[in-house]
Amino acid sequence: MNKFKIVPISKAYANKIKLTLQDDFGHEVIEKIAAGSGPCRVSLKPFKKGVDKRLLLTHSPFEIDNAFNQPGPIFINSDDVEEYLDIYRFPPEIKANKKSFPLSLIGYNADQQMVFTKLVGDADVDELIGEIFDLQADVLYLHARNAQACCFICKIERV
Repeated sequence: MNKFKIVPISKAYANKIKLTLQDDFGHEVIEKIAAGSGPCRVSLKPFKKGVDKRLLLTHSPFEIDNAFNQPGPIFINSDDVEEYLDIYRFPPEIKANKKSFPLSLIGYNADQQMVFTKLVGDADVDELIGEIFDLQADVLYLHARNAQACCFICKIERV
C-alpha cells in the first residue's frame, strides 16, 4: 500500500516561467549550461553537466506566507520535459546518488509550521518517508531538500 506520493514542480508552472522569464518574486530567470547535477524540479532527473541547459529561479514551495516560507533557488530544465510520473517512490536517480544529493526531510503541519526534520543519511529514503508518516501524525507533508545546499527538491504528500 502506498503511504506517500511525490509532487514535482508542475509542467504548467515551468511553462509559465519559460514564457515570462520571470519568477514569482519578480526576478529575471537565468539560463545557463548545467555546471551541477541539479536535479530538474519538474522531471526530478539529474542534469547532464556541460550539456543540459537549465533555468535558475527563486521559488517558494508554500501556499501560506509566513516565517517558514523559505523561498530559494531551484533549477528547471530549459527544454520541455515531462513531470516525474513514478510518484509512489522517491526518484531513483536522486536516491542512488547520496554524494550529489544528500537529503533532509522536513515535515510541516496543516498550518505550514515545521514540526519535524530528519537527515536521510544512509537510510532508505522510501522506507524513511513511510516511517515518518506512520509515526508522526502531525506531519501533513514533507519537503525533500538538499541537506548541504538546503534547496527544495520536491514535496511529498500522504496518501
